[in-house]
Amino acid sequence: MDNNLLILAPVAGILGLLFAAFLASKISKAEAGNDRMKEIAGYIHEGAMAFLTREYKTLAVFIVVVIIVVGLLINVYTALAFLAGAVFSIGAGYFGMQVATKANVRTANAAQHGQNKALEIAFSGGAVMGMSVAGLGLLGVGLFYLIFKDASIVTGFGLGASSIALFARVGGGIFTKAADVGADLVGKVEAGIPEDDPRNPAVIADNVGDNVGDVAGMGADLFESYCGAIISAVTLGAVVYASGEGVLYTLLLSAVGIVASIIGSLFVRGDEKANPHKALKNGTYVGSIIVLAGAGILSYVLFAGDLKPFFAVASGLIVGTLIGQITEVYTSADFKHVKKIAKQSETGPATTIISGLAVGMYSTMMPILFIAIAILLSFYITGGTENAQEIAKGLYGIALAAVGMLSTTGLTVAVDAYGPIADNAGGIAEMSGLPHSVREVTDKLDSVGNTTAAIGKGFAIGSAALTALALFASYSQAVQLTTIDLLTPMVLVGVLLGGMLPFLFGAMTMEAVGKAANQMIEEVRRQFKEIPGIMEGTGKPDYRKCVDISTGAALKEMVLPGVLAVVIPLVVGILLGPAALGGLIAGAVVTGVLMAIQMSNSGGAWDNAKKYIETGAHGGKGSPTHQAAVIGDTVGDPFKDTSGPSMNILIKLMTIVSLVFAPVFLKYGGLLLNILK
Repeated sequence: MDNNLLILAPVAGILGLLFAAFLASKISKAEAGNDRMKEIAGYIHEGAMAFLTREYKTLAVFIVVVIIVVGLLINVYTALAFLAGAVFSIGAGYFGMQVATKANVRTANAAQHGQNKALEIAFSGGAVMGMSVAGLGLLGVGLFYLIFKDASIVTGFGLGASSIALFARVGGGIFTKAADVGADLVGKVEAGIPEDDPRNPAVIADNVGDNVGDVAGMGADLFESYCGAIISAVTLGAVVYASGEGVLYTLLLSAVGIVASIIGSLFVRGDEKANPHKALKNGTYVGSIIVLAGAGILSYVLFAGDLKPFFAVASGLIVGTLIGQITEVYTSADFKHVKKIAKQSETGPATTIISGLAVGMYSTMMPILFIAIAILLSFYITGGTENAQEIAKGLYGIALAAVGMLSTTGLTVAVDAYGPIADNAGGIAEMSGLPHSVREVTDKLDSVGNTTAAIGKGFAIGSAALTALALFASYSQAVQLTTIDLLTPMVLVGVLLGGMLPFLFGAMTMEAVGKAANQMIEEVRRQFKEIPGIMEGTGKPDYRKCVDISTGAALKEMVLPGVLAVVIPLVVGILLGPAALGGLIAGAVVTGVLMAIQMSNSGGAWDNAKKYIETGAHGGKGSPTHQAAVIGDTVGDPFKDTSGPSMNILIKLMTIVSLVFAPVFLKYGGLLLNILK
């Protein structure tokens, strides 16, 4: 096998970064609007970048500690890969945020000239984040494998990416939801002023939060999913195919995915009257078709006419698309589930919350069934249970399904990050006093953004399940674990502990949002009471104070959940042994995936039920029904933007920690078992 072709992976990564730089330059040249728009955008940009800077300074301590631990317990090269993964994840978030906070005001200004211009800038801003994620991910993984030709070293890159992703998701989620809850409860419910009203002291923090949570947070989330999927397939491919075609197929397929994402983004075009969602779907479908074609050709060429790897990739890609569609059914106001929540809101917030929880629980069934189908198809198409070699091939097939699902990550992140840019644009339009027609355009883009965000979360959760399973398969190979015996007490304890962890993690992150929101609510109330002329529009709120509250709370509360996700697998692996750690991962994957789907979809459904009522349904804005829906949306905010999306990172981080430290568990694992004996 010609391993010289491996160079094409980092080359494709560089191509993705060049395309991101081109889009960023294009956005910078667009007109930013009047002075008031620039002033408000400046507040948002300053707050977002200040938060990221402080967050990364906090994470520097964690990064240094882990580098030392990995260097001492594993080797220096894996520690170097960890550092690169962390830095690349930080770089993707920083660059994406820089551009997103420039694109928002330019989207608002473009909306004065029509929907198409606004859509183009908002999507381009999201595409910068998307191509940065895919470009840096493939560049890093490709380079480290090209240099060391050792998959175990490349796992360090995945550990770095996963570690930063968890902190970014949790920290960004706490920030954005503390601001959002405070702004909604005091501004919309108590004071009765509109969303994004400049009189609300928390409104800038709310807009900053859209960026740090839904742009940087989601970007980091899919960065680590993307890297984890590629790494698991590379690890298993190296075991199954000694001549290298398994590794080469994975990396070349990922390179095709970047090219497909670039081409697909060029098809995101619509007309003034069409639903923007159609234009976004067009780009996604074009990218997926190109990946399927590339996967088939590569499979035929690299595996001497064998198309089994292609079918594994196709199963993942198709299931990912189906999960996105299912998520839309449960979270979009175009379908009955959200309309049912809106109807239930007529009888108060209690029935709003009950119906939203039920919708989220119902929404777990179909994604789990489709994930199960993808697992079975990819495993049995590529391998089987005849012998160890067939099992390894089947596990490689599951890893390929995860790679297929994430192959168009550049487009997936672009479509997702488009949403908060459009949301920010609406806020800037409102605070700048632009004509109502501008807000109509941005609201239409934003409503689509809510749906694409929900689809993005569903996609991230589905890919997390397959990625975690593929990484778990790599871990089982590393520790020679062929079966997990549930009748063994240590393994059963591991399963129970793993099943509990997502609940503990969810409780900690929900409570963190509650604490931060309380501080925000008290501050907004204080400003309304003590600063003269706020409600009349003659006094100026202290926006900076609210941004500082969200920042401080997020940085303080994100540390413990993030550290636990790294420490618990190490403790269980050393004390209870590799098999018990396998049980821990299995338990965490089951409950984590279910909780992630339920929380994310309940939150998305509550949000869109509120927006559906705001169109005039069931009494419209200001009605008792609307007030009940606002409370449901407020409960759903930390569900869908903090705790729910963090679950998928939790299970992947625990799995990659287990994989990286597998040699330690083989050498020292089972200390407690030895003591008990």
